Amino acid sequence: MKIVIVGCGRVGASAADLYDRSGHEVIVLDSSTAAFDRLPSTFGGTAIRGDGTDEDVLRRAGAEGADVFLALTEGDNRNVMATQLAAEVLGARLVIAKINDPLRSTAYAELGIATVCRTGLIVDAMNAYIGLPPSGLPGLLAPSGHHDISGPHDHPSAALASAAAAAPGSTSVAPREA
Repeated sequence: MKIVIVGCGRVGASAADLYDRSGHEVIVLDSSTAAFDRLPSTFGGTAIRGDGTDEDVLRRAGAEGADVFLALTEGDNRNVMATQLAAEVLGARLVIAKINDPLRSTAYAELGIATVCRTGLIVDAMNAYIGLPPSGLPGLLAPSGHHDISGPHDHPSAALASAAAAAPGSTSVAPREA
C-alpha cells in the first residue's frame, strides 16, 4: 500500500516506521527537516520537507492516488485542509485527519472526513483500564454515510490496525481484574 503521512511528530514518525517495517511504501512530509530526526536510521521510506497543505508539494511527493493519506500534524485545521485536498483533488482512497477537539472531530466526520480524536481514544483507554464504560467521545470516526471504523472489519484501516497490533513492542490496554 502507498501510505502518505503529513506530519513527522511522535505519532507521524511512529506510524511511518511501523508501516515501513510492514512493507508498505511510505512517504512522510513535514515542514521541518529536524522532524525527520524522529525516524529511525532503518527507515526505508521517503522523507520530504514541505507543506502538506500545498497541492504542488503533495503532487511532487507522489501523494496522488495514495491508498492511505494520514494528516497527523498538531493543527486540526492543517489536518483537515490536507485530507480534503488529498481526497478531493489528489484521489487518495482513504484519508484520516488527526483532530484534538472532540467537537471538531464529530463535525468533520459529518462533513465527510474520517477523523481520529486522541482525546476520546485516551479517555476510553483509561476507562477500559479502570473498568469504566466507554466515554461516548469520538475516537475514530468514519464520514457520515460510511460504516464506523472504530472496530476491525473488511476495510483498509483494519489491515493497518492489524499491522500495528503485530508490531514488535506494541501494547494494548485491557481492563484490570477486579
